Amino acid sequence: MKLFSWNVNGLRACMKSGCFDEFFAAAGADVLCLQEIKMREGQAEVLTPGYAQYWNSAEKAGYSGTAVFTKVEPLSVTYGIDYPEHDREGRVITAEFDDFYLVDVYTPNSQDELRRLDYRMSWEDAFRDYLLLLDGKKPVVVCGDMNVAHKEIDLKNPKSNRRNAGFTDEERGKMTTLLDSGFIDTFRRFYPDLPGAYTWWSYMGGARSRNAGWRIDYFLASERLAPQIETAAIHPDIMGSDHCPVQLTINY
Repeated sequence: MKLFSWNVNGLRACMKSGCFDEFFAAAGADVLCLQEIKMREGQAEVLTPGYAQYWNSAEKAGYSGTAVFTKVEPLSVTYGIDYPEHDREGRVITAEFDDFYLVDVYTPNSQDELRRLDYRMSWEDAFRDYLLLLDGKKPVVVCGDMNVAHKEIDLKNPKSNRRNAGFTDEERGKMTTLLDSGFIDTFRRFYPDLPGAYTWWSYMGGARSRNAGWRIDYFLASERLAPQIETAAIHPDIMGSDHCPVQLTINY
């Protein structure tokens, strides 16, 4: 199965630019997970022939939200993580397939001056509990914008970004705890020491042209899925958002 994940930073804008349709036609995805769609189903015509569409939009209009487009019919689809305080922003869709759960996530950003860091920490614990509950039933693949650069190698300027949202000790520690709970960072499994592999670039200062970016979009997987993982990839050449798509190919 070819799985893709992409924070489109506004699906309607990505479609209007033509980038989404071009990518979708070329990708050959079995499943495409989107984050930060900033819309509700039906607000625009999203043509994905042969794919079922599943949407989880935020209560607040034009904010957050996730979507899953799949040509492999899931056994079931659920929305949120069963924590009412965390399920108002459309941040999680879970599709159950025969051999694993696929969880599409858009992790909350800690925001300027870390004003949402405490909420982020609460989210991290609840989300990890949710994943472990699923993992007790069958293996899990987690993908999406997880809003953290885990290691110094995962961003261009680690020293100047200490204590900035996405690179705090607290956020990085929660990622470490999640991985230590039985998950692998699939990209680093193949490329443990590869620098300059980023998935997000600020729109400011020509960051993308200089590749001054962050790797904050991931495919994580239950450790016992490792033998089935064939490839993991980042596609920085795909435009249309301040993020680029990431890919996992799994032998199922």
